[in-house]
Amino acid sequence: MSSLKQKTLAGLSWSFADNFASQGIAFTVQVILARLIDPEEFGVVTMIAIFIALSITFIDSGFGQALIRKKNCTQADYSTVFFFNLAIGIVLYILLYFSAPLVADFFNEPRVSPILRVAGLVLIINAASVIQLTLLIKNIDFKTKTKISLSAELLSGGIAIVMAFRGFGIWSLVARSVLVPLFTAVFIWLSGKWHPAWIFSIKSFKELFGFGYKLLLSTLINTASRNIYSLIIGKFFSAATLGFYGRAEQFNNIFSSTLTTNIQRVSYPVLASIQDDPEKLKKGYRKLIKSTMMVAFSLMLGLAAVAEPLITVLIGEQWLPCVPYLQLMCFASMLYPLHAMNLNAITVKGRSDLFLKLEIIKQIIDVPLILIGIFLGVEALLIGSIVMSFACYFLNSYYSANLIHYSTGEQLWDILPLLTVAGAVSLLVWGVTFLHMNNWATLMIQVAAGAGLTVGIYEAMKQPDYKEMKQIVLQTIHKLV
Repeated sequence: MSSLKQKTLAGLSWSFADNFASQGIAFTVQVILARLIDPEEFGVVTMIAIFIALSITFIDSGFGQALIRKKNCTQADYSTVFFFNLAIGIVLYILLYFSAPLVADFFNEPRVSPILRVAGLVLIINAASVIQLTLLIKNIDFKTKTKISLSAELLSGGIAIVMAFRGFGIWSLVARSVLVPLFTAVFIWLSGKWHPAWIFSIKSFKELFGFGYKLLLSTLINTASRNIYSLIIGKFFSAATLGFYGRAEQFNNIFSSTLTTNIQRVSYPVLASIQDDPEKLKKGYRKLIKSTMMVAFSLMLGLAAVAEPLITVLIGEQWLPCVPYLQLMCFASMLYPLHAMNLNAITVKGRSDLFLKLEIIKQIIDVPLILIGIFLGVEALLIGSIVMSFACYFLNSYYSANLIHYSTGEQLWDILPLLTVAGAVSLLVWGVTFLHMNNWATLMIQVAAGAGLTVGIYEAMKQPDYKEMKQIVLQTIHKLV
């Protein structure tokens, strides 16, 4: 178990280095662009998000997780998936290209058509590099991935900022969305660690697709659900409102999605390797959930507490309407890492059928909440997402409990002290806003107080999971240095 622990810690260190450094660069670029480009133009770009996201999901077709889960993959497996992905990417781009005018008509926004045709190129680009990225994750080689991600973000961000300064406006955003995957693909091919052979195995395809197609359907449903709000806001509200929503989502994702993605992509291959040892599997999940939720609760509730001064300081008062959106998103997304880990348990045990069943049930529950939001407004839509987040957790954990013998009650008992600490600290941090100081002073005092109180409380509690997280953070800093 010690070698597994070392592998996990090393993977987490580089994974966090990759995501936080890459997301940090991306976030900085977005902050600069938000000061140069109007909220309405951000909204127009966000309108196409669901179409790009669904298409990218189709390209992987669930094969990525199938390859990670399979213990002895062959060149035939990888090459078969590569050529299938590439073919799907080309077909989907052609479909997007010709349907772009219809999408523009749906939103009553003519700028959507040319933007979708250019941004859609990411489908072919991603298809050309998805196997190489899957191999890096399967081998827990996040050191290489970190170098590639940072280089791609720096180059694309620099180009986008120069374009924005020269008055390209909305096309600066489009260029960045295409250049990030383009540079990633170029660098990953230049690294030369894997290249396809001219093989397409029907046997490999059937075996991998037999497991992966259920994950594909599940991921499509989940992706549509996560992006449906953008579609609804773009259709029933204004482009500016969608721009505010998109900026709130960007701030939220810096912490929520980054944390969830890191935990999910590192834990899945590691825990898949011990899927046949129930005792080790439960122990691994319990430790992972406690450590992760300690961070998730502190980050998300803390972000909700500092939202107003943070938005004002970083991107200006013209973006203040996105503050309540961001705060509501934080409450919904603080459970996302918990969702991901329980769903990982289901996938690790090979139950892609159950994964699909759960996604269908959850989307049926979500329909009335979305309809209420359409009639009552964006904030009502986001309150519905909080209700949905809690409902999803109970569903996911109920079914995963039977597979890893770690019940919902045990999980809640483990994370309740962590939620209590984070909630109490965040309330105190939020109280600083009532001192009515300038935004810079308020933000600095809030961040210092929040970090100091959290660390102080956990140090005093001598919490074992805190000590492990502290080790991961120190390793991550060491890797970055």
